Amino acid sequence: MKYYLTLVVLLMDQLTKLWASTYLQLQGSIPILENIFHLTYVENRGAAFGVLHGQRWFFILITIAIVGFILIYFSLNKNYPKPMMIGLSLIVAGALGNLIDRVVYGYVVDFFDFRVWPVFNIADMAIVVGQILVAYVILKYDNLNQKEM
Repeated sequence: MKYYLTLVVLLMDQLTKLWASTYLQLQGSIPILENIFHLTYVENRGAAFGVLHGQRWFFILITIAIVGFILIYFSLNKNYPKPMMIGLSLIVAGALGNLIDRVVYGYVVDFFDFRVWPVFNIADMAIVVGQILVAYVILKYDNLNQKEM
């Protein structure tokens, strides 16, 4: 697992959320590109798109389980393609970033607002990019295995 990548992404996530909580919360929303991209302070008490609003303990427990599974899995299996290692490192960083928010604040701080998409944060971006990399590796190697048969 790429621990340095996990730590860098986690640190970036927490620092930007601290900035959003300290400064952006007072402003509410700052247009960067009017009606296209704003920095908007949001307290998300659900999952992606606000789904399962108010299920804080469910998200805390499931996140701990997923991160634990990934860490155990990678301690037992170290010969994975680089994109898989990077992808899972990003997923762990994003999951931990949002977990810290849920434990400390009771909600996740979001602030990137493209107006046509729900507001999100760096942890959310890390999880999505990580999932794309993991899916890529799974599809690539599954395709190679099918050709061998």
